Amino acid sequence: MVMILLALSLNVLASTPIPTPPLGISSTFAELKEPPTPERVELGRLLFFDKRLSADNTVSCATCHRPEHAFSEPTAVSSGIRNQKGNRKAPTFINGAWTIFPVFFWDGRADSLEAQAIGPMANPIEMGNTHEKVVGTVSGIKGYGPLFKAAFGAEIVDLNKIAKAISDYERTRLSGNSPWDQWKAGNEKAVSAEVKLGDQLFFGKAECNQCHLGQNFTDSRFHNLGIGWNPKTKKFADEGRVVISKSAEDTGAFKTPTVREAAKRAPYMHDGSIKSLEAVVQHYNKGGNKNPRLSPKLHPLKLKANEVSALVAFMVALTGEGYQDVAPTSFPQ
Repeated sequence: MVMILLALSLNVLASTPIPTPPLGISSTFAELKEPPTPERVELGRLLFFDKRLSADNTVSCATCHRPEHAFSEPTAVSSGIRNQKGNRKAPTFINGAWTIFPVFFWDGRADSLEAQAIGPMANPIEMGNTHEKVVGTVSGIKGYGPLFKAAFGAEIVDLNKIAKAISDYERTRLSGNSPWDQWKAGNEKAVSAEVKLGDQLFFGKAECNQCHLGQNFTDSRFHNLGIGWNPKTKKFADEGRVVISKSAEDTGAFKTPTVREAAKRAPYMHDGSIKSLEAVVQHYNKGGNKNPRLSPKLHPLKLKANEVSALVAFMVALTGEGYQDVAPTSFPQ
């Protein structure tokens, strides 16, 4: 029986090659210290979608990181087991294999995709489990044994292997070959004149590329935009990065999200408080919400209505391909 399971597993694994980074992404997996393998990616994909990793079998990684929303979600905040609400929206991890600084989550509390992958498992309002029980559950599912052997050389399950497999799946969720990428590669007809104006504004008057830079349009740093600031109480609903860094200058600061696939990820900001891309641009246009720690990079932009629309069109033109997926139709038993 074990041999049959292994043979079936290897057939599945053989059909999931490591993707080639799409147009617009100059990095390669070969650059990584330990590139993902097809076997780990397929195992990680199953674990990513498997609700049995949660305490009550109702929540998986994909519950909040939904493929159809570029591995983010269409709600303002995430919901965990027993429909408990968090206070932040699940951020995307597309192109997470290559980041200027290796920090994950809105507050940067994880220093690797592996750390990011296992954190929610033990969070009481997310997957509500313990790491020990996750390992025990996966170890008790016989069908996973051959997959772990193919991925790691032995059927023994541990938390590090679970994290590695899930994070390798996440590393292969890419975004590129967008209309904007095609235009920059020489296809003048790939985007409209409005998008081209938006490009000029993004890298010019609107100064968006101060923080949204590089091939993935993020500096992976933390900035205070005034989101969640209450002028009456003079406090933030969520203090953000300062809780991790203990540096007062990080009060109210959150990680810069990628602009790639932004059109798929409404609502916006760490708390989902801004409903549309136009409203996001208008937030920057007014110079953010004033507060004692507001980023010095923010100031009123004096954008005209057509310029706001052009910036939105530019961001929509960064909708690409390479990350799309659907949940597996069956899981190891």
